[in-house]
Amino acid sequence: MDPRPWSARDVLLLGLTISAWGANYLFVRIGLESAAPIWLAALRAGTGLVALAVYFTLVPPGARLGRSERVTALLLGIPNTALFLGLWFTAAGSVPAGEAAVVIYTYPLWVAVLSIPVLRARLNPMHWGSIAAGFAGILLVSEPWAASGGKTPLLPVVELLAAAVSWATATVVVQRRFRPEEMAAVNGYQLLGGAAVLVVVALALDPRHLPVSTPSLWISVVWLGVFGTAFAYAVWFQLLGKVPAATLSAYAFLVPLVALGASAAFLGERLDLAQGAGVALVVGSIYGVSRAGIRRTRTRPTANDPG
Repeated sequence: MDPRPWSARDVLLLGLTISAWGANYLFVRIGLESAAPIWLAALRAGTGLVALAVYFTLVPPGARLGRSERVTALLLGIPNTALFLGLWFTAAGSVPAGEAAVVIYTYPLWVAVLSIPVLRARLNPMHWGSIAAGFAGILLVSEPWAASGGKTPLLPVVELLAAAVSWATATVVVQRRFRPEEMAAVNGYQLLGGAAVLVVVALALDPRHLPVSTPSLWISVVWLGVFGTAFAYAVWFQLLGKVPAATLSAYAFLVPLVALGASAAFLGERLDLAQGAGVALVVGSIYGVSRAGIRRTRTRPTANDPG
């Protein structure tokens, strides 16, 4: 794809998308005050699905999927939505919002690693240096050597890393299986599959403890579903139609910065010196691996979805 000049509208939409994704981490913490993690994840996915369906009635997706493609997309909802949101929301109650965003956004590093076996990618020294820096940063953020008295429990950090790996796994499979013009439709089907799994799991695990209907819960759900899911992804796929994926994905490093700023401003969360250094390493590594791009032995157009 030949790069096209950025318009003021493009810059505004990208800024709103990054802000929406960064603020998600704040609204997850708010929503968890009234809903169990899996129920909140199901509410986000379901609300996002409804909002996306409304959007698709106004702006149909670029390509229709065949039967086998629809089945594949539905199944991809398990790692891309159900496991990703379930693990993230389960851990979010024990990890400060800003730190959770930093750990989740090791996602580009996992995409780079998984691209080797799945996409037959070739990583250059910039990739490997960025990956090493990112994982060093995670160690500083989580401080495992202070597990007994540290600020961040180790198990939730592991759950967040597992969520990032699940998200990354789905991403590389989508890149291998689908064309760019199919991505919007794929997003809708995987959201449907993931939402269905989350509802079933929520009913099985916690059938008696439904979410408590409060204004803060519904504000959280509307933000997460409408703005943080449907709006953000619709804008992202629109921008992918005119901006190379590698260029657009490089801006993913801004999301944890927005989350850190929001959590500091509204939740009073603070990092110690070691964690601050870890955040700097992770953010730098995200930017580095995104700018390095991924070279594949078999060329085929791809699109990332860093939401």
